[in-house]
Amino acid sequence: MPYPPPSRVPAGPRRRSLLASFAGGALLVGCSDGSGSGEEGTSGSPSVAQRVRAQAARDSRGLVGRYDAVLAAHPTLAQRVGPLRAEALRHAEAFGERVSPASPGASRSASPAPSPSVAVPVTEKDALAQLAAAERELADRRAETLLDVPGELARLLASVAAAGAAHAYLLTERAR
Repeated sequence: MPYPPPSRVPAGPRRRSLLASFAGGALLVGCSDGSGSGEEGTSGSPSVAQRVRAQAARDSRGLVGRYDAVLAAHPTLAQRVGPLRAEALRHAEAFGERVSPASPGASRSASPAPSPSVAVPVTEKDALAQLAAAERELADRRAETLLDVPGELARLLASVAAAGAAHAYLLTERAR
């Protein structure tokens, strides 16, 4: 019985397949800047993410200023408003702002006075409503912005926006 003719197709990948795979891999590596920062995304520019992050930090810091103004005008709200102020301060840190760990009272004496543009209502109920409105407005702005930034920053914005909405609820909870 004669043996079958030897196969002309060698076992394993062909030389052309290997070259095509290598060239494709080189193209993929060449498309990356190598930084691996993860800050690029749909916007295509890391500077957009940096600007959004800086604005979010300023917004959180401005909210802390509002809390400070309310606490200065209505010290009896410290137990209710203090933890929310501390969260707003942590949000500023999460967006990259360096803040010193201080209590609300220490912060008011060590830092500059709240901005003069923050007018605190006379009644505690109105002051809480004003804080809730500020939290709600900022949460809405952040929810809109998260569509324009890359993944990790979008998740952070979504989380902080949700926290802001919860703060607005907590601030108005007893008024109902």
